[in-house]
Amino acid sequence: MGPADDAQVRGWVAGLGLPGLVDLHTHFLPERVLRKVWAFFDQAGRHYGTEWPIFYRHAERTRIQVLRDLGVTTFAPLVYPHKPGMAAWLSGWAREFAARTPGAVPTATLYPEPGVADYLAEALRAGARVVKVHVQVGAFDPRAPELDAAWGLLAEAGVPVVVHCGDGPRRGKHTGLDVFEAVLRAHPRLVAVLAHAGMPDYPGALELVERYPRVHVDTTMVGVGFAERFAPLPADWPSRLVEHGDRVVLGTDFPNIPYSYAEQLRAIAGWAATDERLGDPFLRAVLHDTPSDLLKLRA
Repeated sequence: MGPADDAQVRGWVAGLGLPGLVDLHTHFLPERVLRKVWAFFDQAGRHYGTEWPIFYRHAERTRIQVLRDLGVTTFAPLVYPHKPGMAAWLSGWAREFAARTPGAVPTATLYPEPGVADYLAEALRAGARVVKVHVQVGAFDPRAPELDAAWGLLAEAGVPVVVHCGDGPRRGKHTGLDVFEAVLRAHPRLVAVLAHAGMPDYPGALELVERYPRVHVDTTMVGVGFAERFAPLPADWPSRLVEHGDRVVLGTDFPNIPYSYAEQLRAIAGWAATDERLGDPFLRAVLHDTPSDLLKLRA
């Protein structure tokens, strides 16, 4: 089930009849910011109680080539701030990165601060295809009044927002799917992608998918051995996906993962193989078709 290692990924994807992978959840950041992120993961034993060695700890050029070698034809390089004054700058950097990197789509981010709707509107006018909101790292309340106009802009534009609002890998002051649902109630047309499928509240994430027709979940770290140790999937996870197969999109957290890209694909392939109602059509939707549609890559 799935590719045994990274060297087999491209052939496995071609065997599904796909032109490549579309990954909606990767991370590329300015070098000095990335170094701080990696330094944080180097202390994961203290932060999370488990080691977190970065599997793809390479120079930027090498990381881009790794994705190409894997057959990733399109990816969203997500950026996120941890304090005021960073979001507009990071969004600008993400646009520049996409302009010089084939396969990368322009992305943006936000933070509850004065001017957030203005710099988000600018990013959308400049072609941002995805917006990242990291409630846990940013340690902010997504219901903050400063963000209301920004959520409205995103809902109107139909641009997907990848939101890390779950309590995994550790609970934050404003994490929890119930907190983010308040945003969805206020902006029900928001195209929200629940990062990590709402980890660890996977059933709760699918409940939001059922209640809100434009909510999706991504596969980032879901079902891999590393995450199963602290946030195991329910035993009936594959059968729960049957009704929502078109609302699941590929995400990986590349390069900041402590295992190979192929392992994430094996986890997804395992779900498809476990329930015959999923199978290859589910894989084609998750790995390519649904994220392509969210990014408006297909006519």
